[in-house]
Amino acid sequence: MRLHLITVGEPKLAYARAGWDEYEKRLRRYHKLQVTRAVGKSQALEGEAIRRAAGRAPLILLDPRGAQFTSEGLAAFLEARALAGDGELAFAVGGPDGHTDDLRANAAALWSLGQLTLPHDLAMVVLVEALYRASTITAGEPYHRG
Repeated sequence: MRLHLITVGEPKLAYARAGWDEYEKRLRRYHKLQVTRAVGKSQALEGEAIRRAAGRAPLILLDPRGAQFTSEGLAAFLEARALAGDGELAFAVGGPDGHTDDLRANAAALWSLGQLTLPHDLAMVVLVEALYRASTITAGEPYHRG
């Protein structure tokens, strides 16, 4: 399955850049990856840039209103989407103000990383690590020790 990771901006802090780079590299062993850094001068323009970047792929927004997954649950979700014929999924991390109501209403799913508010840079790292972990679970590899 192809995964399209869409972020508003890119990690700016050194620890986040290093984490993103490491897990992106690892994730590429399991999926074809595309990374898009969306830009916009307002929340609405960021939303439009995310929508355009996702194209026809089902869009999954990281949003505090979304469903929470365990690592095994995320692996099952990805596997179910692949079996349903989704050749590509787009995951989007919004800007500091989050996503617009319009973008949320038109998303295929909302995914919450938890009840904590995370800095934008850290949310990007958590996204890519969670996708990597889910991929190792599906592959039956020992990274996740549950």
